[in-house]
Amino acid sequence: MKATWEKIDKNLVALDVEVGAEQVTEALDKAFKKVVLKVNVPGFRKGKVPRGIFESRFGVESLYQDAIDILLPEVYSAALKETGVEPVDRPDIEIEQFSKGQEFKFKAKVTVKPEVQLGEYKGVEVPAADVTIGEEEIAAELERLQQRQAELVVIDEGAAELGDVTVIDFDGYLDGEPFEGGKSERYSLELGSGSFIPGFEDQVAGMQTGDFKDIEVTFPESYHAENLAGKPVVFKVKLHEIKRKSLPALDDEFAKDVSEFDTLEEFKQDLSGKLAERKEKENEQAREVAVVDKVAEAAEIDIPQAMIDSETNFMLRDFENRLRMQGMNLDLYYQFSGQDEAALRAQMNGDALKRVRNNLVLEQIAKNESIEVNDQDLNDELENLSKQYSRTVEELREIFTANGNLDNIKEDLVLRKTIKFLLDNSKAATEVA
Repeated sequence: MKATWEKIDKNLVALDVEVGAEQVTEALDKAFKKVVLKVNVPGFRKGKVPRGIFESRFGVESLYQDAIDILLPEVYSAALKETGVEPVDRPDIEIEQFSKGQEFKFKAKVTVKPEVQLGEYKGVEVPAADVTIGEEEIAAELERLQQRQAELVVIDEGAAELGDVTVIDFDGYLDGEPFEGGKSERYSLELGSGSFIPGFEDQVAGMQTGDFKDIEVTFPESYHAENLAGKPVVFKVKLHEIKRKSLPALDDEFAKDVSEFDTLEEFKQDLSGKLAERKEKENEQAREVAVVDKVAEAAEIDIPQAMIDSETNFMLRDFENRLRMQGMNLDLYYQFSGQDEAALRAQMNGDALKRVRNNLVLEQIAKNESIEVNDQDLNDELENLSKQYSRTVEELREIFTANGNLDNIKEDLVLRKTIKFLLDNSKAATEVA
């Protein structure tokens, strides 16, 4: 195989690849073994048609596309490895020659990673915040723990309030006719959660157990269902039950329930220390974000749209996985939020661009500074992961190697070491917490 390349635009290169006739012959043999299993020729069982009879009846050309499909991925990967070209999108392939007994020639237009022109990345000034913990922060954390320990108590009398969990039936009507997805029975809705159409939850507030009410709302203009977008509708609502949070008292008993301490005062002292540790860690993460953002802003990069689209796709899949862990899916999210996929992608686009830009800059700095991952770095990371997943280091190494994720772990470690390098070479700017 012979592979050459030339730059034809900013982030676009052309690969010219030639493959020997013997590899073409091998690909045609494999294609025949695949295709012959599917053809019917009188006098022969499937898969038993001789090659000569097959070619005389259907022509050797009938094998070309299958042979190309078999050969192309292998030789394209080999061409990338030989030339060192790093694609960031699927190639645009043009077949120039493919026939029995001849060389296979094709051209591939490949979008590649852009060149990164770095600005100053040493001596960058980043904030160093105060990590002192005040009484108000301890009080806020205690309130959070109270909320987590709260019990939902059924309220027999009185009206529903924001923050209550209501159990309702609802039946939606558009122009007097019921619409799809607008009906549910005994649905648990937390008032003030913002999970329903704007205005709906506010109108449930004030209802009492057993009440019926017609709630009038208008779907957002951006709602994913075109027949409902921007339309006024009426929901017939029945309130079955009101549940309100009952907070435990902040006393020594509370401290015993949520910690290993016997008194609230001891628990507060321990809490203060843990909050300080958490705040210090959060501040360190904030400094990491700040230094990377500043360094990335100083760089000049012409980022291909394909890289932004790829990162957006990753973010969308990750968001869908997190929804599933919460018992939801994208369709339900679109229904409740009034968004559609295009709107969600547009919302993610800015973050996707920033992620791609930051990673490209960090990769370039790592190259400039010869920042690499050694065996000890990898072993330390696998040790940490072994505690998290309750697997041995050897098991994790085998798993990550088999599924191709070991290189991803190494790349992540390089990025983390590069961020540490930037922080180690930064200047601290004190700011008021």
